[in-house]
Amino acid sequence: MTEQRHSALAIHPIAVEEGEGELLRRRQIVRRTRWLVLVVLVLLALGATRTVVVRIANARALETGTTERAKQYVQTALPRTPTAGQTLALPGTLQGFVQSPISARASGYLKRWTKDIGSRVEKGELLAEIETPEIDQQLSQAVAARAQAASGLELARSTADRWEALRKKDVVSQQELDERRSAVAQAISNVAAADANVQRLKQTEGFKRVVAPFAGVITRRNVDVGDLIDAGAGGGAGRALFLLSQTDPLRVYINVPQAYAQLVKPGQPVVVTQAELRGQNFKGQVARTAGSIDTTTRMMQVEVSLPNSDGALLPGAYVQVSLPLAASRSLTVPSNALLFRAEGTRIAVVDAQGRVGLRAVTLGRNYGENVEVIDGLDGKDRMVLNPSDSLAEGDVVAIAPDAPAPAAPKAPTPKAPA
Repeated sequence: MTEQRHSALAIHPIAVEEGEGELLRRRQIVRRTRWLVLVVLVLLALGATRTVVVRIANARALETGTTERAKQYVQTALPRTPTAGQTLALPGTLQGFVQSPISARASGYLKRWTKDIGSRVEKGELLAEIETPEIDQQLSQAVAARAQAASGLELARSTADRWEALRKKDVVSQQELDERRSAVAQAISNVAAADANVQRLKQTEGFKRVVAPFAGVITRRNVDVGDLIDAGAGGGAGRALFLLSQTDPLRVYINVPQAYAQLVKPGQPVVVTQAELRGQNFKGQVARTAGSIDTTTRMMQVEVSLPNSDGALLPGAYVQVSLPLAASRSLTVPSNALLFRAEGTRIAVVDAQGRVGLRAVTLGRNYGENVEVIDGLDGKDRMVLNPSDSLAEGDVVAIAPDAPAPAAPKAPTPKAPA
């Protein structure tokens, strides 16, 4: 607008310029306010969108975590068939293969003994001598009685011969001849009885020498010089002169429980150990079994024969007999796979869909960490280890991955000496 125009309109030019500037400023403020409001709205929209997105993500994460935590993870294992048999350790006491109390058959006084405890003797070796004066007198009397009977026999025979000649001449009767013949027969019997009595006393007198009936070791001596020996007091070990044991081989008697009795056979190798002889194992074998179960103890007696040529083992020692048994064909499961419920023993198995089934099983021998299962389980069934008490039939579980094997520890690096 020109100055002439302003003059024609009677408008001061300066005033018009000031009004336009104010209007311009107002328009700028409005425009800035609109932009500011637009920016705020955009920021609010972005914040709301972020909040909604975060909430949706959190909801999804919560749902995923809840679903994951709702799964019941279990460790599983398969039943195994043992490849090696169990070794059964049983206590026993060593005994001499032959152990006998040596008693006297002749009464008298102990004259001397030649072997003491710990002495090794051979069969027939002299152990002791007994003085038997009564038996000696009885033997002398028996010899005299035998001589008397022999002389009576000679007289009876000569008398019978004469009566035979007289009978031929019909001087004596047949009855008298028969009486003489009977006298001869009676005299013969008397001589035979006297001979038997002499022989008996000679054998009894031979028992004055006490000898070893077999080779072994004297483990006890119960008499001393001058002791009265009474052969009629019985042959018990308490009245025995000596106790003789054969120490090679030795024998051990063990009692095998009924659950393992069917697995023990004659000829089966065993290993015998003694706590005092550390690091030494002695090999033997099952000599024989009782073949029956004792109704009182429900055990079977087994005899083990043990060579002892070096004499390292002593009769009467307490030992442990390790009896290796043949491997069983039954399945074995870990002890921590068993569930003991009111209805009986159960094992939880998992099928291909992850569904749990409770199997009733019949248990056999208990091996400690493992238990034998006789019936109710198949070799392909996957068992749940350490099942919870709340585990029920039909529950759906997830099989936890196997834990990685721990890394072998590194060998320490040797340090150089300072």
